[in-house]
Amino acid sequence: MTSLSVTSSSSVSPARRRIVWGVRVLLALAFGAAGAAKLVGVQQLVELFGAIGFGQWFRYLTGAVEVVGALLMLIPAAGLIGGLLLTATCVGAVATHLLLIGGSPVPATVLGVLSAFIAWRQWPVSRPAATGSRGS
Repeated sequence: MTSLSVTSSSSVSPARRRIVWGVRVLLALAFGAAGAAKLVGVQQLVELFGAIGFGQWFRYLTGAVEVVGALLMLIPAAGLIGGLLLTATCVGAVATHLLLIGGSPVPATVLGVLSAFIAWRQWPVSRPAATGSRGS
């Protein structure tokens, strides 16, 4: 029988924990700012989403997903969900740049890799259950 635990427990060194939290805060700031800019209707983003062709509802949806993902990054137990949500968003952004609007997909790729890193670090790990006997 196995039990699940999250890798952010005591099995992670303090240095690794600080790195993971640093990346989480960085992502929260980046996606929070980008999402807020979409939600308030920064003209450049209104035009960009117009070029995508799905309508402005897609800008609002993307902005809301980014803000929610940013908030989830700051909740200790929600890093996995935030990382997965933001990784999926970045995959969509990279595809949009490559297939629809042009421009560089590098920023979305970097943010996607960092988001995937957080999801990976927060992924539950299967560990053997304690058997009650030590040393055998």
